[in-house]
Amino acid sequence: MNLGWKHFLTTTHIRCPCVKCVNLKVFGVRIIRDHVYFNGIDQSYKNWTFHGEPWEATTNASRNVEEDDGHSRYTKLSALVKLYNLKAKHGMSDVCFTELLILQGDLLPEGNTIPTSMYEAKKTLCALGLSYEKMHACPNDCILYRKEYEDSTNCPTCGISRWKQGKDSILKEGVSAKVVWYFPPIPRFKRMFQSHETAKSLTWHAARKSIDG
Repeated sequence: MNLGWKHFLTTTHIRCPCVKCVNLKVFGVRIIRDHVYFNGIDQSYKNWTFHGEPWEATTNASRNVEEDDGHSRYTKLSALVKLYNLKAKHGMSDVCFTELLILQGDLLPEGNTIPTSMYEAKKTLCALGLSYEKMHACPNDCILYRKEYEDSTNCPTCGISRWKQGKDSILKEGVSAKVVWYFPPIPRFKRMFQSHETAKSLTWHAARKSIDG
């Protein structure tokens, strides 16, 4: 904390690098010291760019993200997307998801590059151009609340409410009962076409397929 504080002599608050705050919130040094002690520090935060350390030109988020040694069923990216799907399906909190990532990293061989925090996972996906959209959905999977249903409060198919029901059976207006995470395919295609070899494979049917009748 003292090392980070030396770079910010003109302010009384700096970003908190604990597991829960992941550099998204700012506090005084005493509160940050308590957070780090009780919550633990974000182990993926190795280059302290939020606390005065120079930014590295190449980050883990954009380096070798889809490399595979041929012995694993998943690449780093496919594993991360799979875990994100589980988060969305079961409504995991960010804190729960971070703890799951930490456990996953401990179970994998030493030296693995799986993110160990929600912050690091988001950084990885954003660096790849794999942004996502959150969409409200009917709990029975009838519709997505978009386009003509964007302002609807009940499903036109099954009639169930769009909003989440609390323990007191009162609807929490504004809190969706179900949220799906949509990964647009176009940014992924753009990234695939950045590779000359991959682009040749993707355009094979249009450019090189034999037309012999």
